[in-house]
Amino acid sequence: MPDMRSLLRVGSEGPDVPVDLTAIDPQSTPGLPGRKVTGSDPKLWARGEVERIGAELATQQEMLFAQGTVEPELGRSVLLVLQAMDCGGKDGAVKRVAGAMNPLGLHIKAFGPPTPEERRHDFLWRIRKALPPAGYVGVFNRSHYEDVLVVRVMGLAPESVWRPRYKKINDFERRLVDSGTAVVKVMLHISHDEQRERLLSRLDDPTKQWKFNPDDLEARARWDDYQEAYAEALARCSDAAPWHVLPANRKWYRDWALAHLLRETFADLKLSYPKPEYDVDAQRRRLEADG
Repeated sequence: MPDMRSLLRVGSEGPDVPVDLTAIDPQSTPGLPGRKVTGSDPKLWARGEVERIGAELATQQEMLFAQGTVEPELGRSVLLVLQAMDCGGKDGAVKRVAGAMNPLGLHIKAFGPPTPEERRHDFLWRIRKALPPAGYVGVFNRSHYEDVLVVRVMGLAPESVWRPRYKKINDFERRLVDSGTAVVKVMLHISHDEQRERLLSRLDDPTKQWKFNPDDLEARARWDDYQEAYAEALARCSDAAPWHVLPANRKWYRDWALAHLLRETFADLKLSYPKPEYDVDAQRRRLEADG
């Protein structure tokens, strides 16, 4: 099994070399084992693997939570940052992968347009407020990167405002990592054609029409501009917390690869259940004597 973080990592060529998203096929399945392993139906196999890995993630999360309860001063937490074009699969990824964990130990935050109060502060203000406490797994559905993506493409602020944010983001993420948070940043990469099919499916399904936003078509019309903005952001902000581009046309592969990214991240933390400070045998004897 290859190291999925290394396989999907981008930005290693340096901040001045935009990531070539056209060279990454959204339909591809990097790292997926061959037919000898997956059998005749890789989709079914992948779903079984996600369920199996999900059980591992749940155990790792429990150990993280236990450690955060006993030793909060360590500040250890995990933050998953998901970015994608509209219909990129962020909600589905959260449901399939993060859904395997205990919701009591999850902090999931979806970032939409900033509120009037949030606009009165620095763009990172609302992000800091949503960070996971020690012992928790945080999930950002969109994030601080909207302030160098949407703001840039839609002309919500001049370049003199959004360009310095790359450095501010890098500094922020460096402090976050240094304080004990493992940050996993993932762009779910879908194709222009796949987005069209997913938007059409929302219109065709009465149970999903509420998710359709006519403004999505305006963003879709600026597809190339968004790809350019992503290409620069991925390159300029892969310092303390590297970016990973995950081909996401195939939803079953998306879930499988994301589960592996999280499992590898947890493995690096080398978590274990905290050792009790009390004498276990002595407490057992007290209970046994309490007839």
